[in-house]
Amino acid sequence: MTKEYLATFFTHSGAIKYNRYLKSQGFSVDLMPVPRKLSSNCGIAAKFKCDTIDIKTMISEDIEQLFGIEESNYKLLYKTNED
Repeated sequence: MTKEYLATFFTHSGAIKYNRYLKSQGFSVDLMPVPRKLSSNCGIAAKFKCDTIDIKTMISEDIEQLFGIEESNYKLLYKTNED
């Protein structure tokens, strides 16, 4: 089943890099402003659909947070440890 995700990033360059990576893997990606109810360091988010069962394969070092989108609600799936 295909699910929708939203990733936030630490930097603009990280968002652009991740966008290129997803597109090279055949995913349709939309870069957009981070929704107001979510925080982000750079203000850019990548919204994409994926049917990968193990979402950990979609995590990169550039991602600050990864959310699953269900019925217009955001569920936090991953957050980088900032220690």
